[in-house]
Amino acid sequence: MKHQLLPLSETMHYILLALREPLHGYAAMQKIEELSKGSVILAAGTLYGAIENLKKHGWIEPVGSSGRKKIYKITPEGTSVLKMEQERLLHILSLYEGSEANEKI
Repeated sequence: MKHQLLPLSETMHYILLALREPLHGYAAMQKIEELSKGSVILAAGTLYGAIENLKKHGWIEPVGSSGRKKIYKITPEGTSVLKMEQERLLHILSLYEGSEANEKI
């Protein structure tokens, strides 16, 4: 089952990974910065645009709110998409481990 959004963009990948636990937008932004060791810092507009897109595809869902902040979590379908991406990336990484890959790229 190949989806039109696959392979995931780096942004979507990090959002899905962050939302394996329920988080509101700002907490997700902090979690993504932490997961990426500071290399991915999302602007609010980028995050919320991606959240809308992921919601539309049923990969994340709102699971409550904290005051005015909506809390989101990955859905089973979103988890399945992450699993497909993990397998794809592991395959690509395995290609680096062949005998020729030990030479300088």
